[in-house]
Amino acid sequence: MEPRMTHPAFVVPDAMKALQALATCASGVSKRTLDLCALRASQINGCSFCVDMHSRDAKKGGDTDERIFAVAAWRDAPFFTDAERAALALTEATTRLSDRTDPVPDEIWGEARRHYGESELAALLFGIVSINAWNRLNVATRQVAGSARG
Repeated sequence: MEPRMTHPAFVVPDAMKALQALATCASGVSKRTLDLCALRASQINGCSFCVDMHSRDAKKGGDTDERIFAVAAWRDAPFFTDAERAALALTEATTRLSDRTDPVPDEIWGEARRHYGESELAALLFGIVSINAWNRLNVATRQVAGSARG
């Protein structure tokens, strides 16, 4: 598999800087949680590049194979905290905006709000927005999983 083009973040001047700046807005939430959310959004969006990257990031960050392998089935797996479950639910809802008439229902929002203060919730949303932007760029241009490792 070959990418369709050079990654757009390297083609458009200052695009990489802008994407990286967006990601820094997620600094109020644990990296462990953000890695799980990035992995889940990437699974939903079919971004093999990001699934590979964020699985490896989670592992490097000390997460267990059981948790990494179970992210797609987080509702039924015993490995996640209530706060992580709330973040994963918010990630799924925010990633799948067109799948329901009320894209982010009050139940999901309320559960996230129960575990995260306003600044943490804002940071979590920026993390979700950031990974969705990366997923869309990578999927559209068919970036190759593992290619960032050299």
